[in-house]
Amino acid sequence: MPGAGIVGYGVYLPIYRIKISEIARVWGKKADVGIEEKSVAGPDEDTATMAVEAARNALKRAGVNPKEIGAVYVGSESPPYAVKPTATIVAEAVEATPETTAADYEFACKAGTAALQACVGLVSSGQIKYAMAIGSDSAQCRPGDALELTAAAGAACYIVGSASNECLAIFEGLYSYTTDTPDFWRREGKPYPSHGGRFTGKPAYFRHVLAAAQGLMRKLNLTPQDFDFVVLHQPNPKFPMQAAQELGFSPEKILPGLIVQHVGNTYSASSLIGLAAVLDQAKPNQRILVVSYGSGAGSDAFSLKTTEVLESKKPLAPSVEYYIKRKVLIDYGTYSKLKYLGG
Repeated sequence: MPGAGIVGYGVYLPIYRIKISEIARVWGKKADVGIEEKSVAGPDEDTATMAVEAARNALKRAGVNPKEIGAVYVGSESPPYAVKPTATIVAEAVEATPETTAADYEFACKAGTAALQACVGLVSSGQIKYAMAIGSDSAQCRPGDALELTAAAGAACYIVGSASNECLAIFEGLYSYTTDTPDFWRREGKPYPSHGGRFTGKPAYFRHVLAAAQGLMRKLNLTPQDFDFVVLHQPNPKFPMQAAQELGFSPEKILPGLIVQHVGNTYSASSLIGLAAVLDQAKPNQRILVVSYGSGAGSDAFSLKTTEVLESKKPLAPSVEYYIKRKVLIDYGTYSKLKYLGG
């Protein structure tokens, strides 16, 4: 494929956290999802504001002129407006307007990687110089539902440019696997999603994640031994660990990007924040496999190779670890006010 790479990346996580044991206590449930706590958007935060913060951090690392960003794409399943794009808000906030294209992407938890694929395509074809892809979610969940134990908030942004000496990582290949598998959905006008319970595991998540990863490795003639890190979508800690094992990856290759225990499932930002956590730790000339998952259902797989530029760009914006450690714990009453009563 023609060359494209990452010239900058950035994340954002809200400061508020709630212990999963606190949610379980209120509803008389077992806190056995493998997650310690999850991030909660503040009273003045939504997916648009989180996307802007992640984009600004990505620009710090990229060091590019925002006016040269020819596309701004935002993937989310919880946009602040039913009719009005989030991407235009972000583009305006980072001063990429007006000579840019902007659009919102939908595909459940892989909306962010769907946006990233489009950016790689536009840049690789030479249509634009830089493109910005964002995954941002403050996932909806019905009070007392099982999703409340995992659904969290966060955003990640990647700025894509042509493969050059300004890239901190180069895309080696892309692969997608898609079917009509209705494991998770929300009808128009409904405030909370529905899900298929156990159906979301074997027929949905594992089928698509494994197929996408295996398909990309076949396409590039690579094996698990050729990768230094693997990042899989993280609805909980168990699913990606099991999928990595079935693919033939050792635990030490997935653990650096497994951040769901500390922040919960950030949905469209999940695999992208995991990738950022890996980039924060990776060294030059290391290979990373990234596989997203979106209910409905599909997975996007990417192979990335880091460059010497990565080391100089890491310190230019806050790390994932910084945001994980920057936290204020809240109780369920405060959480309910923030989540369900609009602050």
